[in-house]
Amino acid sequence: MNEAQYTWLHIGAGSFHRAHQAWYLHTLRQMGKTDWAIALGNIRDDVTPMLEKLAAQGCDYTLETVTPSGERAYERISSIRRVAKWDKDLTDLTAIGAAPGTRVIAFTVTESGYYLDTSFRLDQGNPDIAADLGGGHGTIYGTIALLLKARREAAGGPVTLLSCDNVRHNGTRFRQGLLEFLRLRGDNDLAAWAEANTTSPCCIVDRITPRPGPDIAPRVLAVTGFADAVPVMGESFIQWVVEDDFIAGRPELELAGVEMVEDVEPYEEAKIRILNVTHAGVAWAGTLRGIAHIHEDMAVAPIREMASRYVTDDVIPCLQPSPLNFEAYRDTVMERFGNPYILDTNQRVGADGFSKIPAMVTPTLRECYARGTRPAATAVLGAVFYEFLRMWHTGKLPYPYQDGVMDEDAVHALFAAEDPVGAFAADAALFGELAGQADFKALLRESVSLVRQTFLP
Repeated sequence: MNEAQYTWLHIGAGSFHRAHQAWYLHTLRQMGKTDWAIALGNIRDDVTPMLEKLAAQGCDYTLETVTPSGERAYERISSIRRVAKWDKDLTDLTAIGAAPGTRVIAFTVTESGYYLDTSFRLDQGNPDIAADLGGGHGTIYGTIALLLKARREAAGGPVTLLSCDNVRHNGTRFRQGLLEFLRLRGDNDLAAWAEANTTSPCCIVDRITPRPGPDIAPRVLAVTGFADAVPVMGESFIQWVVEDDFIAGRPELELAGVEMVEDVEPYEEAKIRILNVTHAGVAWAGTLRGIAHIHEDMAVAPIREMASRYVTDDVIPCLQPSPLNFEAYRDTVMERFGNPYILDTNQRVGADGFSKIPAMVTPTLRECYARGTRPAATAVLGAVFYEFLRMWHTGKLPYPYQDGVMDEDAVHALFAAEDPVGAFAADAALFGELAGQADFKALLRESVSLVRQTFLP
């Protein structure tokens, strides 16, 4: 194969990137389209051992996929050709980002990594954002600012900044956050340069990818003979829909099955509301029941009914009219959640609720009220999260809860209040303009009562 001419720098070295975007670039390379290769790096040093193992085996690794019926497939992925060495100054990552051959900088930093409030403005009160406004680079904004500054100084040329996270209008929201960040930091010249020399396409990404367990490597070795230190696994289903707005060229992604479109919004709304919200709700409800895995949650009739009612009663009416078949998509999602071979955990899927509620749940609540209907099915998801938080508050959650923007002291204070449900309903950071409205507060009280009757032991 020929050496790559162009670099796709990806920031965020989690399993999802290696099971999703890297697979598409690998598929292109298998077709002989070898002009592009991935350089992979991370903002923090929490995955440095994995990256070192990946580099030690030549950056190749195995992707295991499994269907709902248990059919497994194995593929050696070879699209990552360089690993950025981590240090506190992000020296290697910055050098790659500044290089003229780097034409795309993509990233997966999870929903909480965008630090946006319900008005989609930067949460300047968050300590991570405050630290980066002071010159740090611990967030995606501080890191991209570091890379763009180096790129401008090195005359590296235009570059596409591609968000690959489950954030509504992810490219637009990231771009707004980045430009606001730069201006708050007083770097108006770099903000102007970024406006002229970058684009930020929106996209949706989809493949359920649990954290790799210790059982994967032995299967990989038995089937392929490759003693892979860093295999990854995911479901067989995969989807990527991307707005075709790349300022400095791109791989021929459509040849690998990527849907390149002018507007991702119809796909995005279906995916976020029907898949991502339902996934989180199922994880929270399953945790209340003492269940560990998503497929086990789906075997519980009240949990499956909660998920189906939310989509059918509230989401589908909100998304009409649309060219998409939402009923078929709903049924596919439910089948995927029930895949017993994925072993996806409630802990992973239930993370970052304080980002998911305002970004993914509240829009449906708001739109139902605007249509003149009471969002009873969606309010149950808010109530399930409330009970999930109460479980965390009392120390009964069976696993550590990960949430990048949760204020732990504020949550404990909420449950110490005279009326915790009322205080929860009045949280504008979660529910926007619905916070404190009488009918919404009453609906949430009813929903909490229903959840306690239905899901608690």
